[in-house]
Amino acid sequence: MRYVIIHMKNYVFSDAVSQALQNDGQKDLLVTKVYTQEELEQYIGFASVLLLEVTRYPSYTVEERLKLRDRVKAANPDCKIVFVVDENSEPEVADRVRQAKKDGLIDQFIYGSISASYLVALVDTL
Repeated sequence: MRYVIIHMKNYVFSDAVSQALQNDGQKDLLVTKVYTQEELEQYIGFASVLLLEVTRYPSYTVEERLKLRDRVKAANPDCKIVFVVDENSEPEVADRVRQAKKDGLIDQFIYGSISASYLVALVDTL
């Protein structure tokens, strides 16, 4: 069983991502949305994939997400870290996320504008 944990500021987008992953029919995939940092901390030990929204707002910044990444990898080195960023409304943040991928700090990044089918395919490859 693979556990995908979603932590996003944007609840509507979080719901859409969750539904896309759950409706794909992958029986080995369990998707959980968390809304607080405390909830997120409970799942880092056994998550297979963390989908983390990155914005310019506190707790969602690139720096904060990379600190979280360090804690996750220390507790769960096999967990895949995926940053989700809105490249249209936050192009500077998107540039920094892309650089984090180039630097090998995260396993993958996705833009908020991707299709649901592409998101599902990407998570399936992790």
